[in-house]
Formats: sequence, C-alpha cells, structure tokens
Amino acid sequence: MNIEIKKSKKPVNYEYAKEFMEKRLLELDQNKSNELIWTLEHKDLYTAGTSYDENDIIDKSIDILKTNRGGKITYHGPGQLICYFVIDLKRRKKDIRKFVSIIENTIIETLKYYNIDSFSDKENIGIWINENNKIKKIAAIGVRVSKWIAYHGFSININNDLKKYNAIIPCGIKDKGITNLKQIKDQNYKQFENKLIDYFISNLSN
Repeated sequence: MNIEIKKSKKPVNYEYAKEFMEKRLLELDQNKSNELIWTLEHKDLYTAGTSYDENDIIDKSIDILKTNRGGKITYHGPGQLICYFVIDLKRRKKDIRKFVSIIENTIIETLKYYNIDSFSDKENIGIWINENNKIKKIAAIGVRVSKWIAYHGFSININNDLKKYNAIIPCGIKDKGITNLKQIKDQNYKQFENKLIDYFISNLSN
C-alpha cells in the first residue's frame, strides 16, 4: 500500500489544499500518483459544506467559504489538526460507510492512547466526548467521494480558540457543545499527529 505522508509545518491556504487534493485524485485515478494522507493547519477560516443552512450563521459579518465537501458549517484555525486524504476505495471495499467508520475508529483509538474516551454518533457525524455530563464535539468529519476515491478529511481540536465557534452553529447541531483536547486533559500532544497517522494507516490496511 503506497500512501504518501505529507506533514505541513506552516499553515496551508484552504483553496490551495482543496486544489491539491483534486489534482491528486485525478492522478490517482489514472495510476499516475500514490494515495495521500496530509496533516496541516489552516489560518482562521469558516467553511460551509454542501448541506449547510444560512440559519447556521449567527454572526452575519463573518466570511464563509463555500466548499464541495459533505457537511455543514465549521471553523478551522490554529491549534486544530487537519487530516486530509486522497484514498482509493476501489483498492478496498467500495463502501463509504465503512470508510467513515475507519476514520471514526482512527480518531477514537488515537484519543484512547491519550486516555481520553470518545465515541461516534450515527445521528451526528463526528467524534464526541462526555465532558462533565455534557456531550461535546472534539472532531469533525467531512468526506467527498469522486470516481470511488475519497478525499477532504477530518479535523481534531487540540488547542484552538473555542470562542470562534460562537459565530456559527457548528455542523448545524444546536444542542451540543464543542471542546478541545487541552481543555479535557492538559498534557503533551506533540506526537498526536504521528499517532493519528499510524492508526489511520493500520486501519486502512485491515
């Protein structure tokens, strides 16, 4: 399994990342390139997926970038780990639900490594944590599939500014909160992206 691992140290422009993935998808479909897992951060940015609702924008003064991933409105910014991918489902099972489960399990297992319990929810996509009897989102997932190749990715809140979410109804979910890893457990997360990549590759191999 030839998967290129790309780790960007400086913030990456969202539009550049999207175009990079779309180009890789076409190359992969023509067997001209390898699959990709790419970890990075974005600068402050609100993006709206294909099923977003204008009512989910609380602060009408913010700029929203419409994108072709699945899902609704979310926030990206410093302290949030983004994991993008371009993965060929033709080389595995052509099963989008199973692929989303691989992503969910990857995040859950990585958090478990840091002694943090989390869970997925069939009704509300993403990974959730019970923090003092309140259900809060720790990771968002937004996938698009073209030519049976899955791309876009997921984000995990590590040490980002949670106040930024006050401008929107994140992912259109009103009755649950948002949290980050530092707030849940203040520990060293420097190896988090490496652990996440290891679990992701392992789960894709099974």
